[in-house]
Amino acid sequence: MTTEHQVTTIIPIDHLMGEVKKRHDTGYRLVQIGCGQFDNLFEINYSFEKEMTFENLRIVLDEKTEIPSITDLYKAAFVYENEIRDLYGVLIHGIAIDYQGTFIRTAQKHPFRNSEKDQNTIHTEKGGGN
Repeated sequence: MTTEHQVTTIIPIDHLMGEVKKRHDTGYRLVQIGCGQFDNLFEINYSFEKEMTFENLRIVLDEKTEIPSITDLYKAAFVYENEIRDLYGVLIHGIAIDYQGTFIRTAQKHPFRNSEKDQNTIHTEKGGGN
């Protein structure tokens, strides 16, 4: 079994489009866009692959920061971007196919977003509360 080489680079948000364009123009394919929330910050990872080289671009942002869509370069990114907006409430502008917050319908708005109240509840439920 072959394991591909992987690199993760943390970049400023204002470098995102330039870095994505470099990968697009050199033949990398978009593998996935993933999001996670840690405390009050979101980490979004953009993963690309070419010839068994796997590259991740990571941006870190708060809940008030708006980021650009990469759908001008990778049309299929609309799925990931709509999903991240619906589940986490991350502000993404310029999505080519924009579902305006209705791509994933859930009983709770932004169910994967951790609020301070949610973090305290989770902490208490695990038996670690004061």
